[in-house]
Amino acid sequence: MNTVRIAVLMLLVIMLSGCGYNAIQKQDEAVKAQWSEVLNQYQRRADLVPNLVNTVKGYAQHEDKVFTEVTEARARVGNIQINADDPDSLAKFQAAQGQLTGALSRLMAVSENYPDLKASGLFQNLQAQLEGTENRITVARNRYIQGVQQYNTLLRTFPNNLTAKMFGYQVKPNFTVENEAVISKPPTVDFGSGTPAPAAQPATPAPATSAH
Repeated sequence: MNTVRIAVLMLLVIMLSGCGYNAIQKQDEAVKAQWSEVLNQYQRRADLVPNLVNTVKGYAQHEDKVFTEVTEARARVGNIQINADDPDSLAKFQAAQGQLTGALSRLMAVSENYPDLKASGLFQNLQAQLEGTENRITVARNRYIQGVQQYNTLLRTFPNNLTAKMFGYQVKPNFTVENEAVISKPPTVDFGSGTPAPAAQPATPAPATSAH
């Protein structure tokens, strides 16, 4: 009797494997791991915000509007209960992160008006951390987008689609991008740390021509 049960179990394992069950499980776990890395990098950025705001405040006390925008954008990100399998939830998460990205860009641009801030070692260190984090966010997003695409393709392919339907697996929503080419590589992040262009020199007047 036990031999029959073992044979039946082995047959089920073989059937499930042949129908893509194991592949679906493997890709699902890969997508979950990639999503965790996306969240990790976004959290890394959020953790930088208080130090950035406080450092800039030390040199630019009158930039209240920018400070408020960054603080409120960070709060919105922290208040979102994200479910990556729900399209509306993912869209709200993406929108909130986009708002924080814009607010941080404006905060860093403030440094252009304060030479002492730009020269601060602490500010330069935080700026470098933010630039590195932005690049890591892009890489993590790219991997997640590709992972979801592979997962969704797997679920739509016969006979995997039958297995997915049997076990309740559904395609996953994905990040949306205005330009697919943008996500193919990390962006160059420049918050005004470059060398300013030299001031224009007055034109040298042409020598006067002697009258004859």
